[in-house]
Amino acid sequence: MNIQPLLDALGIQEDAARALSDDLRTQIGELQDRLREAETHLEHLAITRETITGLADRLPAAPPDLPEHPDHPQILAVFNEATGPLRARDVCEALGHELLPKNIEGTRAKLKRLIKLDVITEAETGSFTREQ
Repeated sequence: MNIQPLLDALGIQEDAARALSDDLRTQIGELQDRLREAETHLEHLAITRETITGLADRLPAAPPDLPEHPDHPQILAVFNEATGPLRARDVCEALGHELLPKNIEGTRAKLKRLIKLDVITEAETGSFTREQ
């Protein structure tokens, strides 16, 4: 009995299995590289999350939404430039309003609204300040 054809067929199958094994090893190597890259990226994201979470309590609170009034941004700009507490009269003057009682009282009312919104504080009776 001649077993050579059987051995040749077996050799062909061994070569095919060997080639498949080599190809799969190459794919596994590539997948391991991609897995390492993905895990490294995941670690970086975890570190970033931890850093942001750690810094979150140090960030200033978002300013409250101001009611729609054209003087509010100007009033806040006056307080940003101020070196100390301001009276309603000072703010009124800085805004360029005539120093009439009705204008001063209107400005005082706007300041009181900003106090309720925790944007500014009343330093002492009649004077206001903005905590930065």
